[in-house]
Amino acid sequence: MRLIACTLFVLGLLWDNVRAENSIRSLRVAAVAWEGDLPCRKWDCECAFKHQRGCCCATTELQEVEDQIFMRMMDLSTSMSLLGDSILEEIGGIRVAFTASMSRRTNCFGPFTRNSPIPYDVITLNHGSGYNPALGLFTAPRSGLYSFSFSVYSKVGGEGKRMYYKVQLVRNGEVVASTWEDNREDSEDSSSQTVLLSLQQGGQVYVELLSGRQICGNVQGLNTFSGSMIYPNLA
Repeated sequence: MRLIACTLFVLGLLWDNVRAENSIRSLRVAAVAWEGDLPCRKWDCECAFKHQRGCCCATTELQEVEDQIFMRMMDLSTSMSLLGDSILEEIGGIRVAFTASMSRRTNCFGPFTRNSPIPYDVITLNHGSGYNPALGLFTAPRSGLYSFSFSVYSKVGGEGKRMYYKVQLVRNGEVVASTWEDNREDSEDSSSQTVLLSLQQGGQVYVELLSGRQICGNVQGLNTFSGSMIYPNLA
């Protein structure tokens, strides 16, 4: 009994297939024979009879979708370009870096009765124009994280003479780093410091010699002060 039911079911499916095929064939013949106007101005039978909507009739809608996608891509490209320009302006558009040294004409600097900024007057780099050689002062053109370094070299007249200096880096009136030498054993010596500092726009940094101390025997290029912006504050 079950075998008979299955056989009848399969025969039914085959008959439905035959009827469907006949219907499609009839529709194809009718479509090809149609002589009236069609909304899409052309009949695409291969598309229409693959259980899909006629390709020719969807052309307008597909074109509209393509135009919308193109416009969105153009908007996205414009936004990315503006974002790139903004990033370049924030990070790469403003370059801040300087390097300066004491000229050889300064044989001895100090001693003074008060702390005195060191005049690094030979400028080899000053991007952003933040460094003022007349004052020996760096003023931050914009807020950000900066790296500063300074080196000190001093040479006394001969053995037994006292080498006596102390140099310090000052940010907005506050000492943040220093280096010193106080002995009668060395006729010459050098030292250096490097620090990272956060500065607001207009913040000031300079190197000063403490009162009563001195730097002598200056050789050009050995007493230096330099700095650069690592990255700006984006907030």
